[in-house]
Amino acid sequence: MNLIDTGIEKGLIRFDEDQNFITYVHQGKKRNYNNPEEKVQAETFLTLVLIYGYPENRIKQFIPVQMGSETKEADIAVYSDDKCEETYILVECKKEDLTDQQFNIAVDQAYSYAVAEGAKYVWTTSRIKNQYYEVPDKKPKSRIEIPDIPQFGINKLAPYKYVKGGISQTDTDDINIVAEPNPNVKQKFFELQVVSESELTKIFIQSHQALWGGGQRNPSVAFDELDKLIFCKIWDEKHPRKTGEPYDFQIFRDEDPEDLLKRIKKIYAVGEKEAPEVFKDGITLSAQETLTIVKYFQRINLNKTDLDSKGKAFETFMGSYFRGDFGQYFTPRPIVKFIVDSLPITHKSRVLDTSCGSGGFLLYALDKVREQANEFYDPIKDEKDHYKYWHDFAEKNLFGIEINDQIARTAKMNMIIH
Repeated sequence: MNLIDTGIEKGLIRFDEDQNFITYVHQGKKRNYNNPEEKVQAETFLTLVLIYGYPENRIKQFIPVQMGSETKEADIAVYSDDKCEETYILVECKKEDLTDQQFNIAVDQAYSYAVAEGAKYVWTTSRIKNQYYEVPDKKPKSRIEIPDIPQFGINKLAPYKYVKGGISQTDTDDINIVAEPNPNVKQKFFELQVVSESELTKIFIQSHQALWGGGQRNPSVAFDELDKLIFCKIWDEKHPRKTGEPYDFQIFRDEDPEDLLKRIKKIYAVGEKEAPEVFKDGITLSAQETLTIVKYFQRINLNKTDLDSKGKAFETFMGSYFRGDFGQYFTPRPIVKFIVDSLPITHKSRVLDTSCGSGGFLLYALDKVREQANEFYDPIKDEKDHYKYWHDFAEKNLFGIEINDQIARTAKMNMIIH
């Protein structure tokens, strides 16, 4: 069950009949749910209660914060006591459609509120991007970036947040809420999240804008660099690891951005070795730029996001970008799927797309043959035969032609990843 449905069921929130207004029951506060920021606020509040386990009576929303002679309003404060006198976590919520520059302003704002309130931790979120800090006791203005805020009852944070086989970030089923702080309670880690087409599109667009920097970098170069990191992200998801082992494409505590960049380059080196004609240019991003992009992508699972959503999101982003710069147009995914479904493609067919773009037709043809393999072989019991059935088709019978080098590299990368 998702956060909103569980929140309604447990009496944490309620909506009016038309779902135009949300009421936070404990505080009796009614807010306009049509406000994009309020949707983020609601999910963040429910995450604190349902996923992180904080008691509802220790959370206050829309609280006044005295900043010099001015009174500001903080979105959410979590307290370490039942009287709500000791601020523990301060949270700032922003709408999803936010530039990286606007998000950074929100981070500064949240941190200043946290220092004023004496909070120990800070969380700034737009849902698309999250940033967490610890406020040191001796020098509160010296920020310590951390991978997550602590869950209720946890005093010491682990150096990472995302692991294979972790709990869901949004699904409340099978999550045990801690009633009281317990020294024996261990921190829960999170599995990567499958996201919607619209959310993925926003991640692509905002991360590209962050690299482009409004003209500081050529948008074409920014696209290439983003493409490389997307490859690293999917490759890391596919890398064999045991349950409980952390993913590499994420922020670790007490890690310098240079260390993160080295780890990402190590993932990219695998691609350079396996397909040097595609990965002929290394990653040229700075450590800080790499850190920015990792923050956008670290929580999501690109590999398990379905092909339709992934393709539509990627080409919505690519379409808006390439139409402006190169006059390129991409066939809508429903049409691609319809055409491929209509063709009698088998693993023995030879398939050629003479204007392949980012490889949409090729990917759907490959996906069709991969599904046919399921009819003959069990993907687990007959793994080798299943793999050979579709992989031989991909390696020997699937071809594409593309005049634009940049888009051709994207198509090749797409095929390697899939």
